[in-house]
Amino acid sequence: MRIEKQRYTERFGSVKINDVQKVLELDSGRKAAMPLKEAIAVDKIEEDVIKDFEEKMAIVIPIKNEKLKLFEGVITGVPHECLIIVVSNSERKEVDRFKMERDTLNQFCHFTQRKALIIHQKDPVITRALVQAGYADLLDEHGKTVRDGKSEGMVIGLLVAMLMGKEYVGFVDADNYFPGSVWEYVRCYAAGFSIAQSPYTMVRILWRYKPKTSGEVYFRKWGRVSETTNKCMNSLISAKTGFETDIIKTANAGEHAMSMKLAQILPYASGYAVEPQEIISLCEDYGGVLPTANQKVARDGIEIFQIESRNPHFHEEKGTEHLRKMLLQGLSTIYQSPLCDDETKRMITRELVVQRALKRGEVPARPHINRPPHEVNIKGFIDFMAERLDSYSALKEE
Repeated sequence: MRIEKQRYTERFGSVKINDVQKVLELDSGRKAAMPLKEAIAVDKIEEDVIKDFEEKMAIVIPIKNEKLKLFEGVITGVPHECLIIVVSNSERKEVDRFKMERDTLNQFCHFTQRKALIIHQKDPVITRALVQAGYADLLDEHGKTVRDGKSEGMVIGLLVAMLMGKEYVGFVDADNYFPGSVWEYVRCYAAGFSIAQSPYTMVRILWRYKPKTSGEVYFRKWGRVSETTNKCMNSLISAKTGFETDIIKTANAGEHAMSMKLAQILPYASGYAVEPQEIISLCEDYGGVLPTANQKVARDGIEIFQIESRNPHFHEEKGTEHLRKMLLQGLSTIYQSPLCDDETKRMITRELVVQRALKRGEVPARPHINRPPHEVNIKGFIDFMAERLDSYSALKEE
């Protein structure tokens, strides 16, 4: 695989945000020495290196009532070396969609001899494991079951990946029509980790195109929600540095991955606020404006890579209300940050009113934030789940 070298890096305290690097070649051929002039501008990541990182990586797929054909395509796109962890919040009443998802994954693993785990977000065993860990943040107001929300599913997947001893964790949405794009995303994760200098690394995917269909296919560059959230997050950073920037281009990146060391120290906002909150939290904790959360992490530094894929991202359309909900929750993380200046707050409320996600005079509510995993008793979760994990395996030993 060949990708562009980092051409520009914006520094916000201990956080290094690399500008977008484009994928130049998906398959760079057999291992061979690179000419010096090429090495100046291009990173060539050998296939063995990519596979080494994939073996250390779990791919978490949060899913809720998606079409089974889409789900089947997504799991086929995950490279063979990766551990698949599916966390479902699908219906189980009139039609047991979770059982259908499990059957689909079981059949896939049977024929491909893959290792995978599938867990329902509302499983009472998961609730008991979280109680053992003192992680009530993920539970509803009654403390009886895990809250609804994509973020909560991601954190459950992250904890299970830790239990399985993985060093990296990646996230992929379950509504992707192109299995080939899933395959590319995971390779991009591996490529980013391979060139990182810090143990605290995040790789975020920028879709090359997000096609829309209206009689014919139009390859749109930006989604409306992404464009707005990027603009507001860049405004927040610009206000603190005094230099206008457009460095953030992946504020809403559902497809992203982290080293486990970074994943353990991040708080996770509930619902669709989770991806923007990750960047906001890093800027708050390690940006040098507010007190530093961890001096060792600050010394090592945090690297954020933004990699533009070659495959377009064509996913299930869920309507205007869904987009408004995503926009409101994502922008609330910026608005409620202690870093946010008055001008950026006005920009956010203006955008939300225009998009009819907020009424005039209202302000975005503070999102629910789940504590970082390192602040809870992770060992309690792991010990409780270890002896029960086999029941979640999609391919049990004969």
